[in-house]
Amino acid sequence: MLPEKLLARRKRQLYTAMGLPLVAIGGWFYPWLGFLLLGCMLGAVGLSFSRGRTWCDWMCPRGAFFDLLLLSLSAKRSTPAVFRSWPVRSFFLILVFTVIGTQWYFSWGNIPAMGLALVKVLTVTTLVGVSLGLIFHPRAWCLICPMGTLANLFGRGKKPLLVSPSCAGCGTCSRFCPLELQPHFFRQQGVMEDGDCLKCGSCVAVCPRQALSFGESLSEQAGSVRL
Repeated sequence: MLPEKLLARRKRQLYTAMGLPLVAIGGWFYPWLGFLLLGCMLGAVGLSFSRGRTWCDWMCPRGAFFDLLLLSLSAKRSTPAVFRSWPVRSFFLILVFTVIGTQWYFSWGNIPAMGLALVKVLTVTTLVGVSLGLIFHPRAWCLICPMGTLANLFGRGKKPLLVSPSCAGCGTCSRFCPLELQPHFFRQQGVMEDGDCLKCGSCVAVCPRQALSFGESLSEQAGSVRL
């Protein structure tokens, strides 16, 4: 049976996941819905400055959708390491924003057309994400998601995962991490500041030794010491 914290997370995801079909399907009939995508983009980046990639946990409709829908359908193969490389992530970041910018340039002033452009991008990238999730890990797309990349960049080191010496290196945490991170590899350093950590708390909830917790970034700790 899943820990209570993981069940609570999934319940929250049930609500936010509804936003994906609402926009990806409903947006083709009501293009104005496409502008909800801008809210998600601003939320992901804005929250990253203080709490890292927290938005991508359960507040992101697509991420929640992938976790819930693909969990039992995915092959659950390890996502290729190249997906984590900055050249690949930068390519998708530039590609998606170039596509949006180009479509907006040609439809500027036509609000429904601008909204539909966002719906089209969301639909295509979601189909790509579902395909990757079936072949590899449910959240494989999240490694190359443009907003996830920006949240990684701006939120790196915020609210890092602390790994206490009591960690036995069993790897239970890794099996439950949505982005396939491996906290137990950081038991020597005592902290994992990976920018892709969603702060979802899955690893904390399942750790048999309660060796994991979230704390302050190194810069915040230094500031506290000075005070």
